[in-house]
Amino acid sequence: MTADSTRDTPTLAGQAAGEPAAAQAEDALKTWGWASYLLHLIVAVAAVLPSAQASICLLLVAFIMDLVKRDDAAGTWQATHFSWRLRSVVWAGVLYVVTIPLWFLLILPGWIAWGLISIWFLYRIIKGMARMNAGRPV
Repeated sequence: MTADSTRDTPTLAGQAAGEPAAAQAEDALKTWGWASYLLHLIVAVAAVLPSAQASICLLLVAFIMDLVKRDDAAGTWQATHFSWRLRSVVWAGVLYVVTIPLWFLLILPGWIAWGLISIWFLYRIIKGMARMNAGRPV
């Protein structure tokens, strides 16, 4: 076995031994990002479909993941995605709370408001996923 033959041997992480650490870190951030987007998407679709129920726990898990990993993405194009997801959750939460009184006005106004907020949240998640897939910041 020569020194050159070990260069192409995969490591435990599944990366070539010669691959820079920065590329591995970027791939890891992308994996975290996709996991977070998937959890957000499940909650967003469930919010739009009347019969679907997704736990707010999924959203909290995704939110905490983004908070924990946000600093790792600082200075990269992926940092915008972490901020995008965090702002989406915070704004949706604020809008849901602000529109709670509309439910006391014969239910229909609250249902319409929450439906619009849910569609807006779904739009933001899909837009973020499309940009991440293209390797672009949001």
